[in-house]
Parts: sequence; C-alpha cells; structure tokens
Amino acid sequence: MKTAFITGATSGIGKATAELFAKNNIKLILCGRRTERLEKLQTKLSKLTEVTTLQFDVSRKEEVQTAIESLPENFKHIDFLINNAGNAHGLATIQEGSIDDWDAMLDINVKGLLYVTKAILPIMIHNNSGFIVNIGSTAGKDVYKNGNVYCASKFAVNALNKSMRLDLNDYNIRVSAIHPGLVETEFSDVRFKGDTDRARTVYSGYKALQAEDIADIINFVVTRPYHVNIEDLIVYPTAQASATMINKN
Repeated sequence: MKTAFITGATSGIGKATAELFAKNNIKLILCGRRTERLEKLQTKLSKLTEVTTLQFDVSRKEEVQTAIESLPENFKHIDFLINNAGNAHGLATIQEGSIDDWDAMLDINVKGLLYVTKAILPIMIHNNSGFIVNIGSTAGKDVYKNGNVYCASKFAVNALNKSMRLDLNDYNIRVSAIHPGLVETEFSDVRFKGDTDRARTVYSGYKALQAEDIADIINFVVTRPYHVNIEDLIVYPTAQASATMINKN
C-alpha cells in the first residue's frame, strides 16, 4: 500500500488529489494550516483509506521539521510527495507591488517547497525510491503583466524541479512538475484578498480547469510503471491559449 504526503490538502488541487488517492487505496498524510478543514477531510476519507494529518505552515522550517518528525511509525514510509501548497498575493506592477505580498509568495511557493522536500528526502533516499510531484504553473513558463514576483516564484519551482531530477537520479527518485493554467479554485480569492466578485470574473465566460482535472493528471503521472517519468507537463483549459489569451464568450 503506497503512502502519499500532500501539502495544501485542505482545498483545491490538494483536496481533490487526496480524494482521488483515497479511492485508489493510497494511504494519506494530509497537510495544511486549517485544523478544522483537515479534521473534516480526515473523517471523510478515513472511510476509504488510512489517513493522518499534520497541521503546519510550510513557510516555517521549524514547524515543517517538527511535524514530519512526529509522523506515526506506520506513515513514515512515504512513496509520493505532492508539493502542492502555494499561493498568489496581489496583482500589481513591480513599482506598486507590496513587499509583504512578495515575501508571502516566495516564502510559501519556493522556500516552503524546499523545506518540505528537504525534510522528506532522507526517507526516500533511504528507501532508494520515491516520487516527488511539484505543482508549478504556466506562470513559471510565460511571464504576464503584473505577475512579476508570482511568476518568479513559479519559474523557481520549474528550475528546482529540473535540478531535483539531476540531484536525485542516483537514488531512483522520480521527479515531475505539473504546470496548470487557469484552475477554478480559491486561488483568485486569495490573490484578490477576499474580493470574491473580482475573483469570479477570472473564471467567467469560459470553462476553466477544475481541481479534479489536475488531480486526475497527478494520479496518472504517479501510477506510470517505475521506468517511466513524466518530467514536465503543461495543461491549459481549452479556452486558454497562453497566459494572457483566453477565448471568453
């Protein structure tokens, strides 16, 4: 029975991936900051598979290390690490951007990914196997106006993904990045700081990707035969041709 460690598991892509993995009899370590949501998801998915939860902020390295060290013995063999936790804060020019927003994006999207990966790698290296899936973004492939620091953080994820593959090749650890375009989740609510009306306009006039679409792709990637590594995958909704070109009705 495989075990998956999922960050940002309380909503969006992380939650959808947890739900699909549970149906496929994968043990789950669900991680997030919101205790109530973690507990609710654990209660739901425990009917399908074994589940434990860790409440911590990926951007705080001490919390990350302490949480992972606290895992029950029967959850310490981790097969899949899904580095999903990430966010966008604000949408502004470089000269008008908020330094606090910049810090939040770099701390979570880049440093958080590094902290979690660093803490779990000794397990995978010891086992001489494992699979790391980094959730990037098309913003890590194509810069757009006002995206500056968010795009930079996702370009960093893209570079780290490629570097991890080189560094971990000797240990039979597969590494993959999935770069979604527009996915209809809480992402825009966070970016626009709770302005739900503005967030809704991001997804109006076309069919955006759904969290379940990306979960399905993650599941496909990690269930390939061991000699197969899908290293880099970009996925757009059909209506989206690039970071800035969307066919809206």
